[in-house]
Amino acid sequence: MAALRIAVFASGQGTNFQAIADAVREGKLDVSIELLVCDKPSAPVIERAVHAGVETYVFKPKDFPSREAYETVILEELRKREVDLIVLAGYMRILTPALVEPYEGRMINIHPSLLPSFPGINAIGQALEHGVKVTGVTVHYVDGGLDSGPIIAQTAVVIREEDTEDSLAARIHEAEQELYPRVVGQIAQGLVTVEGRKVTVRG
Repeated sequence: MAALRIAVFASGQGTNFQAIADAVREGKLDVSIELLVCDKPSAPVIERAVHAGVETYVFKPKDFPSREAYETVILEELRKREVDLIVLAGYMRILTPALVEPYEGRMINIHPSLLPSFPGINAIGQALEHGVKVTGVTVHYVDGGLDSGPIIAQTAVVIREEDTEDSLAARIHEAEQELYPRVVGQIAQGLVTVEGRKVTVRG
């Protein structure tokens, strides 16, 4: 069976891209990273992709008249490479139906909280401000809402009394880098099924 063909979307440092690329290189993850999509030409993730031998599509949103306009171009790039799964890894753009609908059930995101708690931006800061004792990481399907798609997997991270946003973020990022390649691998092996909001992971 041919390896699952994925595209990773990222806007920043690219630590989750790196975790996936490392897992592929080490033979722990049987997928083919066909493309990195990035909306910030100066983002460090681009250098990571080049180093990993992954093609990149880099664009400036302001060069397009609308979100739909650049997403239509991205969709062409994905179809050209026969991408099976979109993996959002710190991609800081709101998606429109132009991209979400063609990849319904084939687009996942990672979020730094235990959804449905603390969706949206600054989830780590939200958790600290709220005073919760446990937060974590969620991998979910993308459905067009704000971090609202069916949940595939979660990892809990205990908040310590002395935690700052930086110290908590460091542990959450560690959890992300362990969880995301594992979930991508489970999808690649056909172990993940979704029915309504219920996601089942076999094995």
